[in-house]
Amino acid sequence: MACLLLPFSLLFIMFAGIRRALYRSGLLRHERLPVPVVVVGNITVGGTGKTPLVIYLARALRMLGRHPGIVSRGYGGDAVGVAEVTPGSDPDAVGDEPLLLVRRSACPVFVGSDRAAAGRSLLARNPECDVIIADDGLQHYRLVRDVEIAMFDERGVMNGWSLPAGPLREPVSRLALVDAVVLNGIAVPPAPTLDRPVFVMRLPSDSFHRLDDSLMTCCAADFAGKKLLAVAGIGSPQRFFDQLTRMGLIFAGHAFADHHAYRAEDLAFAGDAILTTEKDAVKLARLSLPLPVWVLPVTAEVSPDLAEFVLEKLNGRPTA
Repeated sequence: MACLLLPFSLLFIMFAGIRRALYRSGLLRHERLPVPVVVVGNITVGGTGKTPLVIYLARALRMLGRHPGIVSRGYGGDAVGVAEVTPGSDPDAVGDEPLLLVRRSACPVFVGSDRAAAGRSLLARNPECDVIIADDGLQHYRLVRDVEIAMFDERGVMNGWSLPAGPLREPVSRLALVDAVVLNGIAVPPAPTLDRPVFVMRLPSDSFHRLDDSLMTCCAADFAGKKLLAVAGIGSPQRFFDQLTRMGLIFAGHAFADHHAYRAEDLAFAGDAILTTEKDAVKLARLSLPLPVWVLPVTAEVSPDLAEFVLEKLNGRPTA
């Protein structure tokens, strides 16, 4: 199938290259916001762990004295135009990832297909904001950026072909232009990094909390002898299942499509408990489910210090 689609991939590469060249030449209008912009994204389709990295950056930059805000496309949401995300927002309107971002980062979050417009609205509402992090904006060339960060997980570039024959949004040569490459959970690059600075992100976690009461916590050992179901509708469900396995848990895994719109019947399981991710939890919280749901929160650790690297970039050069 991939071979049959290869001619369309060649067309995709050509049009993507033309589009980027038009932005670089100024023939397509791009917009510069009055504060620096840090873009976190992929050259591949699918989730690689951008959301926990954005949360890490927002928190770390705030600890370093900056006042970050976050803009996102709001994939999976049906809000029209630009919308502000609050902790009580409907994930069907703003998307599951932006809702998780605002709850975990404690930073202002705005969504919109036009990230520049989202950034303007964010700054108008939050004039103290002095840096914007754009979630999944590597190919959104309309928004001028100061720092670009590309992410990979263990899947790397897979077959190395461009859409639709493969997973690449842009060719691997695009990495030569980013400021840093972040590897999610792996020390050895699964793809060429073209001599860019490389950082490793890990997502340690050793406890769960109840979906309906975050003050109720437990560890993996508390599930001994229980019949467990694991549910994940993220970019790589297997990554979540592997993490549970490393914690010594035995479970039946149920993978759903990324950003899946859950219904109660999707989780009509027989067992003792359901284990899930934070991203899935924002949607499951609205459902009436027969089993208790336990959420595995993760907090990114990045080495070397990516926030310091970003801050040095922001302090050391003008907007590009």
